[in-house]
Amino acid sequence: MLDVRDVVTHYGKIVALRGVDLSVASGEIVTLIGANGAGKSTLMMTICGSPKATSGQVYFDGEEITGLPTHEIMRKSIAQSPEGRRIFPRMSVMENLIMGAETASNADVDGSLQRVFDLFPRLKERQNQRGGTLSGGEQQMLAIARALMSKPRLLLLDEPSLGLAPLIVKQIFDAIRDLNQGDGLTVFLVEQNAYHALKLAHRGYVMVNGKITMSGTGKELLARDDVKAAYLEGGAH
Repeated sequence: MLDVRDVVTHYGKIVALRGVDLSVASGEIVTLIGANGAGKSTLMMTICGSPKATSGQVYFDGEEITGLPTHEIMRKSIAQSPEGRRIFPRMSVMENLIMGAETASNADVDGSLQRVFDLFPRLKERQNQRGGTLSGGEQQMLAIARALMSKPRLLLLDEPSLGLAPLIVKQIFDAIRDLNQGDGLTVFLVEQNAYHALKLAHRGYVMVNGKITMSGTGKELLARDDVKAAYLEGGAH
């Protein structure tokens, strides 16, 4: 479904991605792990068209999307929940969710609302509350729910557990699993919490300094001593 082929991305003269190859098949959860600053979020943003790849190609469903503007990419049944949540703080929860349906031509707003409220009952309770007054965990739920409102086939999640309490992290990862298993949603997950991400994912990639250095099933990567030493010490909770 998603193919990234030999992608190089620059920020000015700085090389952020160095020939990245990565794929996500329909129905999979694939995670990309790596240290802070490894280039994970840059890859996610490059897939979405900002920044644009300097060279290489990105394909979605066999169609090249590398040079397309971001708004056109987002109309192709792809949705992103970005790092830092980026909800609309002055809008209510409900208004944020309705904004998420704006990019979809086939949006079933009532059906999508019911689905996200089933996944995140807290949002239903808070639907008239301003987004900026929610807790960090509730804002993260809202960011994911807003992305789901467009009924995407591919969901891009950038650091969904960042800064959240373990109980909230579990709720969010349970929701991702439910979406994948129950709805058949394909998920590409960028995550610093390697333990949770690899337990959840069918396959994983490890990025170091803008390059993919390892790949395998989630179980294979969890079992590797070098992955444990670099990313899991103290993180298995």
